[in-house]
Amino acid sequence: MSSNFGEQLRGKTAFVTGAYGMLGSWLVKGLLDHGARVVVLKRDQVTASALALEGLEGRCQVVRGDLVDAPLMDRALGEYEVDAVFHLAAQTIVGTANRSPVSTFESNIRGTWTLLEACRHHGVSQTVVAASDKAYGPHETLPYTEDMALQPKFPYDVSKAATDLIARSYFHTYGLPVAVTRFANIYGGGDLNPSRLVPEMVAAIMAGRAPVIRSDGSPERDFLYVEDAVSAYLAIADQLAAGNAGGEAFNAGGDAPHSVREIVDLAIEVVGADVVADYQGQGVPAGEIDRQYVDSTKLRSLTGWAPLVDLREGLQRTVDWYRAHPEALSA
Repeated sequence: MSSNFGEQLRGKTAFVTGAYGMLGSWLVKGLLDHGARVVVLKRDQVTASALALEGLEGRCQVVRGDLVDAPLMDRALGEYEVDAVFHLAAQTIVGTANRSPVSTFESNIRGTWTLLEACRHHGVSQTVVAASDKAYGPHETLPYTEDMALQPKFPYDVSKAATDLIARSYFHTYGLPVAVTRFANIYGGGDLNPSRLVPEMVAAIMAGRAPVIRSDGSPERDFLYVEDAVSAYLAIADQLAAGNAGGEAFNAGGDAPHSVREIVDLAIEVVGADVVADYQGQGVPAGEIDRQYVDSTKLRSLTGWAPLVDLREGLQRTVDWYRAHPEALSA
C-alpha cells in the first residue's frame, strides 16, 4: 500500500496509539512504507493482532504501558523525539461502552487529554486524533457535514465527541497543530474483533455458517475501506505539516449509505457461499444510531483525497486477507 500522501514523514518519527487494532496496523504499514520511524504503544499482551500477523511489530519501537499513564506518555514522546502523533487508541465497541461507561470514558477521554498534554510539552508538530462520525449523534438531515452540531446520546458517542472537542481545544488554546477525524465505519482485513459486523460476518460466511445479525438488516452506515482511511490520515498530517488544518475536523467516507442487509448480501456473493443470514433483531440495536453517512467534501477540497476502493472491491480485499491469514479467524 502506498499513496502520494505522507511523503513528508520520511525520516521522521511517528508515534501511533491503537497500532494493534485494524486501522492502526494498516496505518503503521503506510508510515513504514513512506520511510517513517514508527513507535507504537502496547498495553496488553494479546494472543493475536494484525500488527503481529503482518510482521510489522518487529519493525517498530514498542512502548509498553497504558495511554492514561502521563509520565509514560511524556517519556515516550521525549525519548523517541517524536515528530508526529496518530492517536487511534480507544475502547471502540458500542455494546461495551453501554455496559462499562466509566472504563470507556477513562480510555477515550482521559487517555486523549493525557496524550495531548505530552504533545504540548514536547511541541509535536503534527497530531491527528481519531474521533468518529458517531460524535454527531442522530440528525434529521444527512449527510453529516463538519459544521453540524455534535449531539451524541450514548456513552461511546459521547466519549468520541469529548475526544473531538478536547483535541481541538488544544489548537485554539495552545496552538498545538492538531486535527480530528470523523470517519465512517472503517472495514478491511486485520479486524480481529468478532463483535463488529464485517469480521464476524466474513468469518461466518467463509466457514459456511449463517451470519448472525443483531438487527433486521435495515440500519444504514457509510463504509470506508481501511487503506483509503490510511490515505486520509496521511493527507491530514501533510496539511498540518504545511501549517494548515489545525483545530479542524474532517469527515471521510464513501459518501453513500449502505444497509446492513446490502453489506451482508454482497459479502455472501463475494465469498461465493450458499448461506442465508440469520437476522435476529428488530430495527436498530439499543444504543446505536439508525442511519449515518458523511460528506467528505472538505477533505477532498483541501487535500485532493478521495476513496479509491468501492464496497465490492473492499469486501473482496477483506475476504482475501482473511483467506491469507486463516489464523486470524480463530484468534
